[in-house]
Formats: sequence, C-alpha cells, structure tokens
Amino acid sequence: MADGGEEKLIAVARHIAKTLGHTDTMTDDILQIFSTFDRRFSRENLSDHDNHQNHNHNSHDSPRLDRHRDLEDPRSVSALDASLKSLARQISLYVLADHPIWSDSADASAFLDAVDQLLSTFRDWSSLAAHDKSVASCLHRADDLLQDSVFKLQEEFKSLMDHGADSFDLSRRSNYGDSTRNYPYDEEDGEDEDDDAKAGEIPVAQPVTDFNIVIDALPSGTIGDLHEIAKRMVEAEYGKECSHVYGSCRHDFLEESLSRLGLQKLSIEEVQKAEWSDLEEQIERWSKAANLTLRVLFPSERRLCDRVFSGFPNAADRSFMKVCRGSAIQLLNFADAIAISSRSPERLFKVLDVYETLRDLMPDFELLFSDPFCVSLRNEAITIWKRVGDCIRVIFMQLENLIRQDPAKVAVRGGTLHPITRYVVNYLKAACRSYQTLEQVFEDSIVSPGDYRNLQDDRSSSTSSLSVQISWIMELLESNLEVKSKLYKDAGLSCVFLMNNGRYIVKKVKDSELGMLLGEDWIRKHNAKVKQLHGMYQRSSWVKLLGLLKIDSTSSAAAASNAAAPKSLKERLRMFNVSFDELCKAQSNWVIFDDQLREEIKISVTGNLLPAYRSFIGRFEASHEAGRNAEKYIKYSVEDLEARIINELFQGINEKK
Repeated sequence: MADGGEEKLIAVARHIAKTLGHTDTMTDDILQIFSTFDRRFSRENLSDHDNHQNHNHNSHDSPRLDRHRDLEDPRSVSALDASLKSLARQISLYVLADHPIWSDSADASAFLDAVDQLLSTFRDWSSLAAHDKSVASCLHRADDLLQDSVFKLQEEFKSLMDHGADSFDLSRRSNYGDSTRNYPYDEEDGEDEDDDAKAGEIPVAQPVTDFNIVIDALPSGTIGDLHEIAKRMVEAEYGKECSHVYGSCRHDFLEESLSRLGLQKLSIEEVQKAEWSDLEEQIERWSKAANLTLRVLFPSERRLCDRVFSGFPNAADRSFMKVCRGSAIQLLNFADAIAISSRSPERLFKVLDVYETLRDLMPDFELLFSDPFCVSLRNEAITIWKRVGDCIRVIFMQLENLIRQDPAKVAVRGGTLHPITRYVVNYLKAACRSYQTLEQVFEDSIVSPGDYRNLQDDRSSSTSSLSVQISWIMELLESNLEVKSKLYKDAGLSCVFLMNNGRYIVKKVKDSELGMLLGEDWIRKHNAKVKQLHGMYQRSSWVKLLGLLKIDSTSSAAAASNAAAPKSLKERLRMFNVSFDELCKAQSNWVIFDDQLREEIKISVTGNLLPAYRSFIGRFEASHEAGRNAEKYIKYSVEDLEARIINELFQGINEKK
C-alpha cells in the first residue's frame, strides 16, 4: 500500500482526471497520459486505490468473483474498447515515429509499458472471445495493434543489433593476458576511440592462440535492451521472427570473421578443381579458422544468445542455430570437399591435418550443438569426420596400388637404392609421426572423440590395425624389389641391389615410429635377411675366384675329372689374375650406399680371399713350376690385392640418401 503522501497524490490525480474528462473514456485517456510520466498513476495503481477505498463494501467477496462480475458487466466491454483506443493512440506515436525509439530511454520504457498492457489485455480477455462477439471484435483490433507493435519492436531490435556492433570494436580488445575473460562494454573506453575509425565496420575477433576466452560482441547495455524486446516478442508469440532478425545480424558477423581469417568461401566443386598447392594453404587457414570459430566465436555467440533470450531456452537455441549454421556448414563443407577429392598418396599429410582438426573439435561440436535445433550440425560433423577417415584409408590403398604398378623395366645403375624404396619408406616414416591418429583411423570402428588421448605408447603392435597395414605395405615393397632384382644379369649385383634396399629399410624403421609399430622381431628378421644376402653375394661373386686358389687333394681330384679345370699352378695364377681384374673392374661401378655395410663387405672379402691367396702364392713359389722367375708370374702381392679391394670396389656414383 502507498504511504499517506502517495495516497493523497493518487487521489488528486484521479480527481483531476474526472474533472477534466467529460466522459469515462476521456477520463481513462487522461489517466493513461499521466501513467507515461509516473508509473504510480497507472490504471492498475489507481484501480488498487479505488479498491482500497471500497474495501468495506466487498471485503467478503472473492477477488476472482469480482473480476468475473466486471467482465460480465456490459460497461466492461466499453472499458476494453476505450483502453484499446488509448493504447492505439499511444503506440501509434512510437510506431509512426521517424527516429529510433531506443534513442531515448524514456520513450523505450513507455513503449514497452504500452506493449505490456496490450499483452495483459490479451491474457485477461482471450478466454471470453469465443463467447462474446464484442470481445472478439475488440481482440481482433488488439491483434492488429499487436502486429504493428511487434513490427516496430523488430525494427528496433535490428537497429540495436547493428549499432551495438558498430559501437563495440573488438579489435582494440587484444590484450589476452588472462586465461578466461569477458569483455563488458565500457563507455569511457569508447570515447577514446579514434575519430577517423571506419564507420559501419563489422567488428571481428582477432586470431588468438589461447582459446579459453569468451568475447562479448555487444555492449552490456545493448544486450539488456535486446533482452527486453526479445521478451515481449516471445510473449507475443513472435519468437521465430525475433530469432530470424537476430540470426541474420550475427550471421553476418561470423561470415565476416571467417573472411578476415583468410578462409575463402568455396563450393565443393571449386575445392575439387583447385590446384593442390593452393588447397594446402587453404587447409592451414581452415584449421586455424575452425579452431577459433568452434572455441571462441561460437561459444561467445552461445553466451550472447543466452543473455539476449534469457528465460526463453527454445528461442535461444533457435537463434544460436540461425547464427552459427551458415559458418558451421562452410567449415564442414570444406572438410567434406577435401575428403571426396583426389586420394593420391601425396595428399595424406594435409588430409591428416583436416582429420585431426575435426577430431580435436568433436567435444566442442558435442557441447555446442546438442540441442534439438543444432543436433543435425553435430551429426553432420561426425559424418564428415568419419568420411575424412575413410579418405585416409583409401589413400593407403592408393599407395599399395602405386607399389604394385611400379614397373620393373630398367634396373637402377650399380644396384643402388631404388627410388620406390626411398619414396615408400620415407612416406611411411613421415606418416607414422601421426601414428596415434592413424591407429584411430584404421580401427574397425572410430572411437569416441576423447578416447584417442588414452592410446598407450606401449600398445602391442600385434593388436594394432595400423601395424598390420604397415606390415602389408612393406611386404608389397619387398615383393616388388624381388621382381626388380631379377633385371640384373649378374647374381652378385642382384644381391647388392637387395642388400642396399633391405639395409635402407631396416635403418629407417629402427630410427622412427615404424620400429615401434613393426616390432623388434620384424627388425631382427630383416637384419638376418640382409646378412643372408651378404653371404649370397660372397658366393656368387668370389667363390669361383677362391676355387682357383685351392690346391688340396680334393681340388686336384676335381681338376683331374674336369678337363676344363686348370692343371698347373701357373695356369691357375694366370686365370686368377684375369678374373680378379675383371671382377674389380665390374664391381668398381657397383654401389653400396651404407658406409658400414660397404666396409663390412670389403672386410669380409679380404678376410676370405687374402689368406687363400697368400697360401697359394707360397705354394706356387715353392713349386718347381715357378723356377727362379716366380715373381714374373705373380702380378699382385697380398698387399696389392688388399689395396685394390679396399680402394676400387663399390666406387659407383652413390645416390642421395
């Protein structure tokens, strides 16, 4: 109840209104005008005052019955009609105004009060409209008036959105010192802005590395005004229209933000036709833009929606969807275009970047787009993420095809490392730097968004789908090299070729994540295979030469049974010299790319050949065949032989490692 002074003031106001008003309608209009200057003069307060004066008359009656009697009173319809006329005159002043209502806080407050009264009228009388044509007719007029009011509110809402964004420059708020920040509007800061700043420029959040921030993209006062308008529009059942206006304004902000981050708005067809070098740059920009959008811009928009539409969760969710849908689809369409474009092996690494970006952002998609309006965006993000994973698996299939189809036409010179070996092994080595991602991709079913972080480094290679895939590719490579080794007519050179490639593969595997994936057993097996090839090289290249130096009884018996075998030590020595010269000349053009392997082979050759040669020369010098001129038949001393092996073998042009 008002105190004594207020009660007298209200009584005087009512007396003045009755004195000046010749009819009840005029009195009511005068009271309505009073209420625009002071809420204490509203019809509700004056009515409460009258009810208090007549309290003794109706203290025993139910308030609900009093209201029912008033509504049944024929004069109540007249009162409704008069009230609507008064509201129409008041609202028309604002609807027809040629300046923004919210440029004056008093006008804004008065207009909202009038709208509130109009909405209250609907609530109070709508139940009688079906039974009373006069009431229905009045409410029909009220509905027209409400539409005019809502259209004006909608216009003011858009104006506030536009001017609020213009007056709030995010670019100057770039001091990201704290991990979590909100930026309320500060009018004093606004007064310090450069007068030459570009008018009408849409503010854009600047790129940051700390994503744990929230940006208020509108001034706090503007947000409060927008909430008051949104509240009336939702109550008037125009929430969808309000969301549409809100979404259009904020959607433009996000689109401009993505553009300023360097992300071009490309269709799927344009992405597929673009040069891969251009797309590589676009993927880098896309990844940065996606992180900033999902972790800063979208959460900030979610917060802004919740503040503007506070108390109306459905309207907030619908508005957020309208704001973010276009930008989210733009980001997802780019990733989808990459996934369905060419799957050539060289694209793997950038496709992995796209996959990892989407994977890391899945929790953000889940958090932001879980409501019924946005859930389709979340589902689309998951679908495209999986599609990018499919693309990665297909790229590995293309790598397999590349190995199978690499032709065995011309042998590489000197038995050196084959280009296909260098390409495949280095490709796998680089790819497996992202082995956790690839393990996730090659699992039968994609794990949930956060589970990839729980993959253990000591995971058993035997249970890893990626390990099986890498082993299979290595097997294809080895089979391809076996076919290529048959291009060499010299069996020793064929062994050198396989040794070079085998040793290269083992070294690269041991020095990278490939070793962890393939396992120690695989490495031991392939090291043993290189040693086996070493032995095969010795037998194919040097056993015949060693046979010429053998003069034991077994070799003598063999020589006796073989007419082609040399029968004298002198002949054997002559043939050794010729064969050794030919062998050194041929193998001087061969290549052992690995320094350690090259030294191992030379040591092995000298270790087998020199003792046999020394023994043979000793026998020859002591034989009657040599006579007094033995040195005439001995072309090489043991030291000369060793020097030629050390200095001349495997001096072919070595390819880059």
